[in-house]
Amino acid sequence: MAYDEDLADRVRELVGRETGFDEKRMFGGLAMMVRGNMAVVVRGAGGLMVRVDPAESERLEAEPGAQATVMRGRPMRGWITVDPAACVDDADLARWVDRGVGYAGTLPAK
Repeated sequence: MAYDEDLADRVRELVGRETGFDEKRMFGGLAMMVRGNMAVVVRGAGGLMVRVDPAESERLEAEPGAQATVMRGRPMRGWITVDPAACVDDADLARWVDRGVGYAGTLPAK
């Protein structure tokens, strides 16, 4: 399934001015990278995958439309899947994108 181009444009608008911004197609979606680290992925299945501090994962999973990211039956520590409905509002989208960009920015550049 192709990722949501409109959502990708909205995320790109939020991330595109970051130093070291790049994007790559992967996981059936579009990964937004900051200094070589994935920050946010616009998923082919809809919504987002957001990179977060693993210590914050459990708290963030309790937010509406958020859940632990699972790939191939295994939970991915430090990643949250955000439902498409939780990305409709610009403020909600910006909050999730800021979290991903913020955490990716703490990681060493690749």
